[in-house]
Amino acid sequence: MFSIQYLKEQFESAFLNVKWLSEPFTLYQPIDYTLSLGGKRIRPLLLLLGNDLFGGKTDTAIMPAIGIEIFHNFTLLHDDIMDRAAIRRGKETVYKKWDLNTAILSGDTMFALAYDYTSKVNPSHLQEVLELFTKTARQVCEGQQYDMDFEHRDDVRIKDYLHMIRLKTAVLLACSLKIGAILANASRENADNLYLFGLNLGMAFQLQDDLLDIYGKEEKLGKEIGGDIVSGKKTYLFLKAMEIAGTEEQTLLVDSLTDPTLAQVEKITIVKEIYGHLRIKEITEKEIENYFVCALDFLDKIKVPDENKSELKLLATSLLHRQF
Repeated sequence: MFSIQYLKEQFESAFLNVKWLSEPFTLYQPIDYTLSLGGKRIRPLLLLLGNDLFGGKTDTAIMPAIGIEIFHNFTLLHDDIMDRAAIRRGKETVYKKWDLNTAILSGDTMFALAYDYTSKVNPSHLQEVLELFTKTARQVCEGQQYDMDFEHRDDVRIKDYLHMIRLKTAVLLACSLKIGAILANASRENADNLYLFGLNLGMAFQLQDDLLDIYGKEEKLGKEIGGDIVSGKKTYLFLKAMEIAGTEEQTLLVDSLTDPTLAQVEKITIVKEIYGHLRIKEITEKEIENYFVCALDFLDKIKVPDENKSELKLLATSLLHRQF
């Protein structure tokens, strides 16, 4: 079994050696810019770890790992447009650095490139991999649409939000792991349990992201703190607060998210004060822990020696202990 560090180095080496097309320059320069901003490489690492878990060959999994990373960055590029986010990983977002049309078209091209690299697998695995990847890509778009719809609805429930983040975030982590398992000829039962491990890990990961958006440090996250509040997103934290708050606090929460005359700093301050009073941070941390425990239960069901799972458990644990 390989270490996380070894697999990350193998991926980074292959990723840096990819020669993106150069013409037209105005199309591919933003792509190169986006993909050069770095990131944690969580999804390609999960694919490689899922492959290694069942004794697969890393060199046969590198190309689809690159495809998954391109796809993830494509979603971020378009998310930044829809969220009107100016900063990503401490740098200007593509639509701010160039313009809206360039960002849309470069993102579309990245989607095509993602398919190209994900399809570079053994022909015996091609249909299963592409069916899973296509389903996942569609689900991610469905999740993003729900996310946008929720901004204009006042009847969003916690179960609606959890369904949305399952689609928008969790399925891609699960897909990455399962593609790795497929490429290593894992049994269907093992591959399905690995998928469910990733799905629950993804839920915990996104809820942790929701926490970090409010309680994290901008220099560590590479983006502005409080973006979800400023954008009026109905996150788990907001919905849980609305569920347990009194009438006065409910009204204040809604007004804070919807009042266009309220300064951003003031919005964030008001919402954080209410969250503090209601102990929303602690409640969310408990929900994260529940999903994490469920994820580990599915990992335990996978029929390989426990020592083979150690690096996967290490990565999963590290994802949920990101610094605030």
